[in-house]
Amino acid sequence: MTDTLLSASLVLSSVFAAALALSLVLRFWLASRQIRHVALHRDAVPAAFAHTISLAAHQKAADYTVAKARLGLIEIALGAAVLLAWTLMGGLSALNQALTQFTGQGMAQQLGLMVAFVVISGAIDLPMSWYQTFVLEQRFGFNKMTFRLWLADLLKGGLIGALIGLPIAALILWMMAAAGSLWWLWAWLFWMGFNLLLLVIYPTLIAPLFNKFAPLEDVTLKARVTALMQRCGFSAKGLFVMDGSKRSAHANAYFTGFGAAKRVVFYDTL
Repeated sequence: MTDTLLSASLVLSSVFAAALALSLVLRFWLASRQIRHVALHRDAVPAAFAHTISLAAHQKAADYTVAKARLGLIEIALGAAVLLAWTLMGGLSALNQALTQFTGQGMAQQLGLMVAFVVISGAIDLPMSWYQTFVLEQRFGFNKMTFRLWLADLLKGGLIGALIGLPIAALILWMMAAAGSLWWLWAWLFWMGFNLLLLVIYPTLIAPLFNKFAPLEDVTLKARVTALMQRCGFSAKGLFVMDGSKRSAHANAYFTGFGAAKRVVFYDTL
């Protein structure tokens, strides 16, 4: 019986490693093709935009795209290495055993394992996040964020994640133990309901913790956007401008929310 389980484990591990390697190769190949394509067309503005975009702006956009793609290759490789360390190299098992020695079995140990996993994974990702913000974005003139704000966002996001995530994780772990073989169905139903609730509370309760939102005051622009939404069959409860310029010079816009909480948001950099 032991030999059979060991053989099955080796087969599954081999399949997992092969799938990870295939995914890694495919993602590297696609990213490399993108880099080559952008670099090849760097010195000529597409004809459709030749009258509105300067060659200098086009080249800056191309260089930025290539730099981000190359950083993405490093992130892909790092992510694959971390995944291997957690799984086939036994990192998650070792972390579980270490926590069990301190807390014993039970809900506290299970939650502790999840928290430790998230904290360690986040710590591994921090250098790449810092580099992207304060080196790559800074090099191209897009970064407006101070280190203090970057750290505040990190701590604030972690606190909100803990306040929301820990109770949810505890409830799902309880379902796994108490709801029998259909625990996954009840967990899925709860998760879908929570995501709908999040769409309602995020625009009005969570997003304002990070940014300031003001109603769009440009009457002409408001009328044009409203007409566009009517043609698309999309309705929103408000049009807002967000102070995105305190973090980035990138221009952007998005819509979010659900039901009465639906809104369209424009970065003030637009």
